[in-house]
Amino acid sequence: MSTVATVELCAVTKRFDRVVAVDNVSLTVREGEFFSLLGPSGCGKTTTLRMIGGFEQPTEGRIELQGEDVTWLPPYRRNVNTVFQNYALFPHLSVYDNIAFGLRRRRVPEREVRGRVTEMLRLVELPGYEKRRPSQLSGGQAQRVALARALVNRPAVLLLDEPLGALDLKLRKQMQVELKRIQQEVGITFIY
Repeated sequence: MSTVATVELCAVTKRFDRVVAVDNVSLTVREGEFFSLLGPSGCGKTTTLRMIGGFEQPTEGRIELQGEDVTWLPPYRRNVNTVFQNYALFPHLSVYDNIAFGLRRRRVPEREVRGRVTEMLRLVELPGYEKRRPSQLSGGQAQRVALARALVNRPAVLLLDEPLGALDLKLRKQMQVELKRIQQEVGITFIY
């Protein structure tokens, strides 16, 4: 495990009008860690992830990614991807095109897109599913596609906002093991 900080929150506070959602949080997540935010519903876990991802700005404090202050950078300028509870897959696109979407937006050559999408399908154990639409997938399969779509861009940090919440208990336990396996294989920092 590295001693390099991938994510650092320094005295981060987030207020929504008079409600304090996150109160003076400071934490360091090291490169390659699988870091879990734990707490009851409504305690600020999602808001914290949204601030790291750039979807919310803190009222006070500083957020650093790989030593760079990104507090005010928009999401697309951060080396971070997010997997949401609802997966956010494009229903009109195939599994392949869902995974390739971000690479194509960044104008990655199609040959490289093919190689990276194939690599991700292998990683999430879904080779042969390329042509299916999200509506043809189980909850666990859709979760794997969302994970592949986030990882194909090779972010420094992957944020997982209750990614297993829509799954039944048995599948949730299986996917927890899978997430850890995938995280160890790719070596990316996961914040869960």
